[in-house]
Amino acid sequence: MSRFMSARHAALTPYTPGEQPRDMAYTKLNTNESPYPPSPAVAAAAEREAGRLNLYCDPTCAELCRKAAALYGVEPENILPVNGSDEILYFAFTAFGDETHPFAFPDISYGFYPVYADMCHVPAHIIPLRDDFSIDPGDYIGLNENIVIANPNAPTGMALSVSDIESIVRANPDRVVVIDEAYIDFGGVSCVPLIKTYDNLLVTQTFSKSRSLAGARLGFGIACQSLIRDLNTVKYSVNPYNVNRMTQAAGAAAIDDNAYYMENCRRIVDTRANTARALEALGFTVLPSCSNFLFAAHPAIGGGALYRALKARGVLVRHFDKPRIDGFVRITIGTPEQMDILLGEIRAILQEGGSQA
Repeated sequence: MSRFMSARHAALTPYTPGEQPRDMAYTKLNTNESPYPPSPAVAAAAEREAGRLNLYCDPTCAELCRKAAALYGVEPENILPVNGSDEILYFAFTAFGDETHPFAFPDISYGFYPVYADMCHVPAHIIPLRDDFSIDPGDYIGLNENIVIANPNAPTGMALSVSDIESIVRANPDRVVVIDEAYIDFGGVSCVPLIKTYDNLLVTQTFSKSRSLAGARLGFGIACQSLIRDLNTVKYSVNPYNVNRMTQAAGAAAIDDNAYYMENCRRIVDTRANTARALEALGFTVLPSCSNFLFAAHPAIGGGALYRALKARGVLVRHFDKPRIDGFVRITIGTPEQMDILLGEIRAILQEGGSQA
């Protein structure tokens, strides 16, 4: 750290992204990307805009808002496109949190929540998951605090019902409840329709996972018009041209090709079920997942040891060195062929005796 670093940020612990090594060709199952490419129309739409990069993009994202509103069953005024759903989370912590308005979230969840709390000087109320790693909705009833919940949760993959989420939103009418639906298309049920009833609900979604645009960086905030206006105040104060013109075009084309992406989601869900059964047959504990990944632990080998052994064999998974979950690895669902490679390497590792390390 240089001597110029602001004292207010010197103690920040930044988010650690999933590794992107280049030292060899890996079977990459560590960052929850889609194993399937964007549709041809998406690539063509982005290419058409490449010749116009000398011009600023539309800061209102009008065409994208119109198409996203139709996709989500809301009005364009209920939509805020952003540079990946991480950006809408940052906007929410900035707009709705301060020293007297904390954010509550689970102890095991998306790692950016505590980072944004620190960055925005918002107190964090961290609530433990149940022993089975599920969220207890009762822990969030009547908190009178801002709340952010990933549904399905990450890295567990477990989901709450819409009725559970509604009970949380209804019981905290004077604070904003953010439901992070990054993985909703893989088995969860979206609570977007609830924004028509509750003015304190903000839903975030992303095109990184189910619509194969992780590299394009596109997400959405979906809420009543007044919340969207608040978030736009933050957006136009920090980054008005936040979604570039190639990403806007790619996102609009992806919505037009939605059937292609939903079929890919179905394929991923089928592969997830087959992989879960295979891991359980090998002795793994596998949490029930509504996401495009599995969270799994084996009694004969620690999570860190399994991560390192797989990486040495050219397979990347994600390990979190954190109490309660350090025995687990998070495994992105790839193609059936990629999962066969993973399972083959795991069998070899277990046959060699594994390790408790």
